[in-house]
Amino acid sequence: MSLLRNSSARRTAGLDVNGRFVAAVEIDGGRVERTVSAELPESFFRDGAVADVDGLASALEDFASSTGLPKTVRVGISNQQIAMRMIELPVIEDQKDLEVAVRFQAAEAIAMPLDEAILDYQVTETFEGVGGPRLRVVLVAARRTMVESLLAALRKAGLKVDGVDLDAFALVRMLAEDTPGSGYSKAFCHLGGVANLAVASGRLCLFTRALSTRWDIEGTASDLASEIRLSMDSYKSTPGSLPVTEVVLSGPGADDDTLVEGLESQLGLLTTVAPALGALDPAAIPAGEDASRYTVAAGLALGAAA
Repeated sequence: MSLLRNSSARRTAGLDVNGRFVAAVEIDGGRVERTVSAELPESFFRDGAVADVDGLASALEDFASSTGLPKTVRVGISNQQIAMRMIELPVIEDQKDLEVAVRFQAAEAIAMPLDEAILDYQVTETFEGVGGPRLRVVLVAARRTMVESLLAALRKAGLKVDGVDLDAFALVRMLAEDTPGSGYSKAFCHLGGVANLAVASGRLCLFTRALSTRWDIEGTASDLASEIRLSMDSYKSTPGSLPVTEVVLSGPGADDDTLVEGLESQLGLLTTVAPALGALDPAAIPAGEDASRYTVAAGLALGAAA
């Protein structure tokens, strides 16, 4: 599932543009070919969304020029202007009728006017309900102005956008194991420019939420754990939710052993740190580079290659 997708045969890089840095990854044939990153002024963003289109465009143009970044990119988004819901519908065979039903349900499930949102959905399963077979559907909405501001900056930088994905989907694609029907779920928490939580069963993302707590403030484990716990409680209240058995951390914040230990103690769940590139070989990351910067960008690149 992707909010926006264009067909392109060109080289495509996964591009993670978050509140503190930009990271790009190229993947070819399932191998990481190249990774590059650079700092970004936090003033370019507000709550994870682009606040300075021209400033970001100039920085990205310089970044692309100095690194030889491919002109075609797949970009991710993660902020509080994104909503993801699980809904249930009767089985509807006709695709157009299904889209109408999804939009009708979205109007009630999503707390933003649909004419101000970019909407996408995916049917995840058919199950036997009380009155017969039903569909379980993952519904995603992103505020249109937020997406358009990011696209405007990328285009001004001379980049062609192959697709817009959720950072949560990239994270799950990168780190989750392919264990469909396992009967449990895991919470993946990426501590990057924006702290982002995704809950998944196997590689199916069931819930996501951008967190407002900054992870890089001393003594923040308690506040961050409280927000993670509240988010998981919201997930547990959705139809078809599964027990969360583990919290998997990634991103620069996962390098902080004290924070990791504090989160495990506060959450009362097994808390682990994922390899930055999941099962992929990190050999292409230059020596001295922080590999944890590239998790989301690599997941975006895998999505472009799919």
